[in-house]
Formats: sequence, C-alpha cells, structure tokens
Amino acid sequence: MQKLDARAMALAVGILWSSLTFFSALMAMFGWAVDLVDVMGSLYIGYQATFVGAIIGAIWAFIDGYVGSLIVVWLYNKFTK
Repeated sequence: MQKLDARAMALAVGILWSSLTFFSALMAMFGWAVDLVDVMGSLYIGYQATFVGAIIGAIWAFIDGYVGSLIVVWLYNKFTK
C-alpha cells in the first residue's frame, strides 16, 4: 500500500472546510443556513453570520480541518504498514 502525503491532504481538507464554513456564513446573512451557522458558532468562537464572523470561522475551520486531517492520515499510514 502506498502512503498518503499528510501535508497535502491536510491542506486540501483545511482549504475545503474553511471555504464551506466561510460561504455558509455569507449565505446565512441572506437567511439561508442560519441554523447551521448557529450550531457551528457554538464550536468556533466568533463565528457568526457577518463578514468578519465568516473570516473568523474560516480560520477556525482551516485549523480544525488541517489538524483533523493530519491525525487521520497519520493513523491511515500507521495502519497500512
């Protein structure tokens, strides 16, 4: 089995998750996905349906996605030995 590149995977997931979080907050400014932003705001401090809140949430989501992906890929590479 081939190993996964942990840094590449972590960057890809971090960018994807932060983009989705950012655009969810922008959509909530217009009335869509408000409940999603409220729930995620309880996890990401400062995340809310404002432009600044969207940026704060995107930063949190990038860190969350990056670290979470590093852990998953590290475990995957350990178990495929």
